[in-house]
Amino acid sequence: MDTKQIDYILELAKTKNFNRAAEKLFISQPALTYQIKQVEEEIRFSLFERSPKGAVLTPAGEQFCVTLRNIRDELKRAVEQGQNYGTHYRANITIGLPMRSAIYFLPEAIETFSKSHKGVSVTPHFLTLYDSASFLKGEEDILFARRNDVKHIPGIRLHFLFDSRIYLITLKDDELAGENIVHAEDLRGRVLMVGGGSPPELKAVQQRIIESIHVDYFNSSDRETTLTNIKAHRGICLAPGFLNDHNGEFAWTLFDCPEKICCVLCTHSGDKRESVKDFVELLQEIYRNNPGFQA
Repeated sequence: MDTKQIDYILELAKTKNFNRAAEKLFISQPALTYQIKQVEEEIRFSLFERSPKGAVLTPAGEQFCVTLRNIRDELKRAVEQGQNYGTHYRANITIGLPMRSAIYFLPEAIETFSKSHKGVSVTPHFLTLYDSASFLKGEEDILFARRNDVKHIPGIRLHFLFDSRIYLITLKDDELAGENIVHAEDLRGRVLMVGGGSPPELKAVQQRIIESIHVDYFNSSDRETTLTNIKAHRGICLAPGFLNDHNGEFAWTLFDCPEKICCVLCTHSGDKRESVKDFVELLQEIYRNNPGFQA
């Protein structure tokens, strides 16, 4: 099955009529009928139920078309991306990260890098939080990660980026929002949301507070649920600074604890490209030059 046949199937599924589909596709009705039959013989199940009134998808055909639409959309994006790179760039560096705030200075780094490395593009890939699977398959050249998650993985190199501190997230009008630093005792009587994929360092802080301070707590399934609950005045939470999107919706106040989360950039040991090395070093330099940045 080729891309034209995909278009034929999707158009017929839309119009439900061979003659109208053929007109929109600028082919003859017999040619369209032949192409649909060829595909059905290849895949070994019927896509359409024919009748004098037209053609409707079979249950199997409906499911098949869902996949075909996704394939066509992905192919379109791939062609457009290829056209962009083919026109403007001779090389590309792909960097994987869970969200833009994880590497707050990434836009600045890309802009600076493009001035000294003309023809080399840097493309962000936004991944599921703490997921390194696609990087290990070679789909990204650089990966943002917590050091403890990747330090034992063979075949990669780790480059220190920054130590992320722990912050208390509250509403901006919360009485704790105006403090320079919040202590465990300040949370007495509050509701603390825990869980939601918390890294081990953060879990240790949460557990210490629960055991030493009278604080109610409940488990939150993920970050977005936690932020929604904060907005609904249902509690507060602790989080690493690299998750701060700096949009001003919540107050992020430094929490008094020794724990920090070491954040690194990972590269493949076999990747010797100077452009990758230069981009990693540029990001490291930017963070060194901004020691007061709240990460």
